[in-house]
Amino acid sequence: MNQALIILALLGLFASHLQTAQGSSRPNTIILDENGVKNLRIETHLVEETTFEETVFALGQIKAYPGRRAVISSRIPGRALEVFIKNDHSIKMGETAILVESRQPGNPPPTIALTSPISGLVSETHVVPGEPIDPNKVLAEVLDLTEVYAIASVPQHLAGRLKVGQTARISVPAVPGRTFDANLEHLGVMADASNDTVEGAFHVNNPDLLLRPGMRAEFSIVVEKKEGVYSIPRTALQGDAAKRFVYVRDFDIPNAFVKTPVLVGRISERSAEIVSGLLPADEVVTRGAYSLAFAGGGTVSLKEALDAAHGHEHAEDGSELTSQSKAPAESAKNGQQGQQGQSPFWMIVSGVLLALLVVVGTRRKTHHAE
Repeated sequence: MNQALIILALLGLFASHLQTAQGSSRPNTIILDENGVKNLRIETHLVEETTFEETVFALGQIKAYPGRRAVISSRIPGRALEVFIKNDHSIKMGETAILVESRQPGNPPPTIALTSPISGLVSETHVVPGEPIDPNKVLAEVLDLTEVYAIASVPQHLAGRLKVGQTARISVPAVPGRTFDANLEHLGVMADASNDTVEGAFHVNNPDLLLRPGMRAEFSIVVEKKEGVYSIPRTALQGDAAKRFVYVRDFDIPNAFVKTPVLVGRISERSAEIVSGLLPADEVVTRGAYSLAFAGGGTVSLKEALDAAHGHEHAEDGSELTSQSKAPAESAKNGQQGQQGQSPFWMIVSGVLLALLVVVGTRRKTHHAE
């Protein structure tokens, strides 16, 4: 019975030692070195009180603005003597586009200069020199693109949330890095039954002529605003709907990031409202957050990180070393080389074997005494 108690006590001692060793790290903290941070391309966002915008996302395209399109035609029949315009080239209002020879008698026959009614870009030409001209024929088309329409195809179940005057941020893949702000001018009278959408038209200023009719556009339409809210970029949000979390930069340890559970409110396509879990001045990881989950325990131990941050030595679990704990720590440090590479499993096995040797030795002494 006593022998069994001795074995159990020794096993308990080694199990306690193993648990302490395993608990010396912070399981929710990823500690990297500078290269690790650079390799993961980590970027952070400062948490602060702001206005949370609930948005509706839609796809659409750019179109010519009504009243900014004009055609060039002739009031009399004749023949095109010269065509001065070219597709995709600019023309000024009043500038001669086509020189027409009239069919009226004369030697030579009288000529008429057809001018552009607006300034803009020539989008179409339908005449070449020598071609007969009919008054009913459109000879060219000119577009003024300093203002355009951005037409959003809004899903029908979301169209009820749209009101004239609401703001949208419009991005166009053909113009990367730019966002165009515009207000909703009108909603379509008829819905498109083929794709279950309603047209939303936004009047967009386009002084640099970057937007061209036919370009694909993406719309983020602000339908509601909520003041005094802590929100973060949606890219920082990790986990599934039942268990959301973010990675927060540690205040104390350089290049360390703490996995932090959060309670989420409303979510837009860009931002997420944070109800609880974060504090002002927290820095959440917005880029590289997904990769942090696969970084394991990081590349730097907790002790190494704290030693570097505070300029003095810490225990393996990250706690401060007291005068009483420094002596055992030094002793453990001196014997570290001999024990380096041993796993907790082999430490337990060694303890059990030692206990068995003690038991066997005790039995032999008892046997000889009898």
